[in-house]
Amino acid sequence: MDSMQVESQDTSEINHFVCLNYEKALNQSLQAVIDSFQNPNFENFSQFTLNFRELVQLKIDPPLEAIWVYSALAFCSSNSPHNEPFSKLSAVKDLFQLVVSCSTSCNSLKSILLIAPVIYNLHKLILDLKSFEFSSKKEKKLLREIKGLTDSILEYTNVCSEGFYDNLDDLNDLIRPLRDIVNLWVRDEKVLTGTDNERLKLFFPLLGEDLVQKITVAECGVCELAGYVIAEAFLLKLSLAFRGQSSGMELHNQLRNWAVGSITGLSNSYFFDSIVRMLLDPTLPVTSLLIPEDERSLRNVLYDSVILVEYQFLKPERLAHLSANHVKSVSMGRLVVTHEAIELLRQRGDQTKALSCTNAFSSSSLPSHLIKLVRSEIGGEFDSNGPNGSSPKAFIRWILSIENRGIKIFDDDMLKYRAKLLADNLEEDLKHVGSKEDKSGTDMDLLFYIDNKGQQEDENEKDETKDEAMSVAFVAAAHSLQSVEHAGGQKRKAESKERKKQPKLFKYNLYEDSGLSGEKSDLIGNEDSSSESEVENPSSSDEE
Repeated sequence: MDSMQVESQDTSEINHFVCLNYEKALNQSLQAVIDSFQNPNFENFSQFTLNFRELVQLKIDPPLEAIWVYSALAFCSSNSPHNEPFSKLSAVKDLFQLVVSCSTSCNSLKSILLIAPVIYNLHKLILDLKSFEFSSKKEKKLLREIKGLTDSILEYTNVCSEGFYDNLDDLNDLIRPLRDIVNLWVRDEKVLTGTDNERLKLFFPLLGEDLVQKITVAECGVCELAGYVIAEAFLLKLSLAFRGQSSGMELHNQLRNWAVGSITGLSNSYFFDSIVRMLLDPTLPVTSLLIPEDERSLRNVLYDSVILVEYQFLKPERLAHLSANHVKSVSMGRLVVTHEAIELLRQRGDQTKALSCTNAFSSSSLPSHLIKLVRSEIGGEFDSNGPNGSSPKAFIRWILSIENRGIKIFDDDMLKYRAKLLADNLEEDLKHVGSKEDKSGTDMDLLFYIDNKGQQEDENEKDETKDEAMSVAFVAAAHSLQSVEHAGGQKRKAESKERKKQPKLFKYNLYEDSGLSGEKSDLIGNEDSSSESEVENPSSSDEE
């Protein structure tokens, strides 16, 4: 059925046909809209809007696509590109109200996903403000209303998250591919001729490159996609907080407390995993909204929020009902992001904060869970005594050593980060080799590395990641040869020396370091009353 045929049908014909076969009617109507929207100049939305209104009203729990297209048609017909900012904001508010009213009987995941177009249009409006000229007073009023709408969106996602785990559906439940219905919102001609990744990146402006890529290759389910939408609303709220305020410790503490409280209230591992994955990228996906200095400040807020707090909903027993792949993704992501944060802090010379992150990791439930997770992966193929230490770096070196034996621990979506970890690990090994007093041992290690490099230059067949992995493997082999040759007393002496070098770790008080120790903040009160999460605030080593 082409678009002209759909436009010529009256409501009674649609009703009769829908009663016979709802899904067929929806698919044909969807195709007609998609075909018409290929023309960016198409503006005749009225008949399409009537048809999809009927499709939405005929189902108690309408398909996501029906509501999505209906809201897109209604928004396009009411929103003029030449409207002034307050009119544009009013149109976005109407869109939000329409989506909420249409999804009252929908499950939590569907309701959250339907908010994605609202966030997209609100973000677009914020960027468009640069093209308007208005007084400072009018600008402040507009920003205040934008922040108010963002708060309403977050409150709505918070309510929907209460039933989040009741409907862990699969992305294949969508009638049409996500890219098809995204195109109804992204109607710019140059984008429509681009790739799926480019269109999705435009529609999800506050997701990182890796998460958009994951959507593009259809590797994420509806539950993950809903987590992404919540993460976008969360980042939008934090980014807007920098508008009209200068970065400083007071703002940092305020935003950190709000972030921890929000993460606790949501108690959503898919949302949490989304934030962690964004932190693994060099920059957060907020560069369209924040200057570099504020982006770095926001990154510090998120580091504190995801690393220095032991959330109850992330404990292994609370994740047991979720898929093993998701639990592994959350655990490995937390490990790598903690390691990255510690290394960044050390580069900046902030050794105290780096130690705080190390202590928060070692005193949490994550290390023991990682050991169980890794041992379940390796099975009984070989013995492993566990990591040589309790820091994130020790765990990563342990996992890489296992992978050097041919057992895969990191999933495919972590390969990029794995390559960086390999490079960092290799660099550290080479520094250690160069500082050894045992010259024979140094020569042996360098011989393995240089020989490998020379072979790769001659053959020119390996890529950079494989070069790094092989180099680490050769260094590990050299160490194992030396350990055989110097077994006995020297080995025991070296182990004793290593034990003596291990520093004593002290637990970290989040509020004492932030200057909040003199008073009990609202965040602590919320944590105590909800019992959903605990801010890491352990006693000193003397009290243990």
